[in-house]
Amino acid sequence: MITVVAAVIEAESLILICQRRRDDKFPLRWEFPGGKVESGEMPQRALARELAEELGVHAEIGREVYRTRHRYPELADDIELIFYSAELGAEPSNMAFERMVWTPREELGNFDFLPADHEFIQLLMRGELRW
Repeated sequence: MITVVAAVIEAESLILICQRRRDDKFPLRWEFPGGKVESGEMPQRALARELAEELGVHAEIGREVYRTRHRYPELADDIELIFYSAELGAEPSNMAFERMVWTPREELGNFDFLPADHEFIQLLMRGELRW
């Protein structure tokens, strides 16, 4: 199994979402910033590292918000996806994505997210998750 971490970053009632590059696996799909946990790495540390690489910022990683497992037919292994709240130490820079957007949670359903994010998106839009 592959463990992936993702950040829920909210500012002024908007949530940061990112669009994968057109030459990435799952091109132009939307996701939350984050990435794979390396062998021997703690999930929160992996998320801080990924946010530094993708957004060019230091991030304070908060509590776990949601956890799920998903099987992509295109991948050999299942993924465990862990969402954490995060606060950024500065304005993020786009260092890894096609686009980044700040959007109200009720509009998250208007974006073509990766399938592993769908249940999480529905819970966010219904206001069932807090951090």
